[in-house]
Amino acid sequence: MEDSKKLNIVMFPWLAFGHIIPYLELSKQLATKGHHIFFVSTPRNLQRLPKISDNLSPLITLVPLPLPRVENLPFDAEATSDVGFEIGTDLLKKAFDGLQEPMTKFLESCSLDWIIYDFCCYWLPPIADKLGIRKVFFSIYFARTLSVFPTKQMEGSSGAWTDLGSPPPWIPFPNSSVYFLPHEATSILHSSNQISSSGVSDIFRLQGSVKGCDLLAVRSCAELEAEYLQLLEDLDEKIVFPLGLLPPSLEDGLGEEEEEDTWKLITGWQEKQTKGSVVYVAFGSEFELNQDQLTELALGLELSESPFFWVFRRSATSPLELPEGFEERTRGRGMIWTSWAPQLRILSHESIGGFLTHCGWSSIIEALQFGKPLIMLPLAIDHGLYARLMSRDKRVGVEIPRNDEDGSFTRNSVAESLTLVLQDEAGKMFKDEAQKLSVIFADKSLHESYIDKFSDYLCNSKSAT
Repeated sequence: MEDSKKLNIVMFPWLAFGHIIPYLELSKQLATKGHHIFFVSTPRNLQRLPKISDNLSPLITLVPLPLPRVENLPFDAEATSDVGFEIGTDLLKKAFDGLQEPMTKFLESCSLDWIIYDFCCYWLPPIADKLGIRKVFFSIYFARTLSVFPTKQMEGSSGAWTDLGSPPPWIPFPNSSVYFLPHEATSILHSSNQISSSGVSDIFRLQGSVKGCDLLAVRSCAELEAEYLQLLEDLDEKIVFPLGLLPPSLEDGLGEEEEEDTWKLITGWQEKQTKGSVVYVAFGSEFELNQDQLTELALGLELSESPFFWVFRRSATSPLELPEGFEERTRGRGMIWTSWAPQLRILSHESIGGFLTHCGWSSIIEALQFGKPLIMLPLAIDHGLYARLMSRDKRVGVEIPRNDEDGSFTRNSVAESLTLVLQDEAGKMFKDEAQKLSVIFADKSLHESYIDKFSDYLCNSKSAT
């Protein structure tokens, strides 16, 4: 790439690894185009990043900004996985807002072309404008999620759409799957408009981040939701740029001796299982089941009699316990893994016949890369939208039935969902549809072409200014 086409780009994700990792993946993709990336986060978060390959590391500079101290926030807490979801995340947002001054000083110290930032950064666009830095708001969510709360419809309102059990009135598509179950709607309306200890609601953060950007980039593709990408552009009156799905590679972050030792133990267990028989169970690093949910899930796994590999990481903030005798009763057909696990490699193995997931977008992308059907238990925020799309529209799995009002579920509903997808003849449909969708999700060339177009746009926009 010619020097005139090489850009200096800042990446500034929210303090959650469900955000940080997609931002890192985008960083690596842009670095392959010759751009220099300044990846900004807190010191401990940067230390926990997957290893960057030797050929890209010279083009990705890690920039540590110490997190300001906030009362009641644990000393070493720098990501949502370090704290409880409710109170802890609220305190992290307050601390994150305290990064305004050090972030401003860093931006002033460099010659920068673009800054790519996350939903919490409502205060960043005015700073970038003063410094002449162009701005991209990068949503790790797909266009359907952003279409729920478009800036123009929500501006000056605490909630222009409160009937979340039906598609919002500005979505014109018949039979839209953009709706929430009653228990999800109650939680969303409470959390999105709640004023945090920082004095700012999540709706205000999102509105400010979107309104202040020059370009809205989305982790999605036209092959999946072309009509919603166009709708989002119309609703927010911004240029909307799909970046593809940023599917991770099996080689990403691997190679360390301890990780290879871990993989040997896991794959040794998987090799003993029948092809397509195992359900992989994982709920990401950001969200937790409560004790009642954990108990019903465990007993549902036991009732199903399906082999399972469960990544069960106990949290220091809310220690949970498996049902008494569960591990002994399921020993031999179940593996309970209590530390870091190479999720992508586990999902790629032929023993895996389904993925019991919380429906985080990254997890869905990883599963469908390999055509694995889904057993879905959405836990928070936008998870329900992904679950509706994948179960109702794409038919690559099922949602575990739940009580509409409180979101509870039973061991029987867990067992029946697992049996349907993994064991029943009817489950073949989900497997077939997941294999069909994997053609899109696993198409590296397709998703790289979106990055090519994005890189060209950033370069040409720079030249035009």
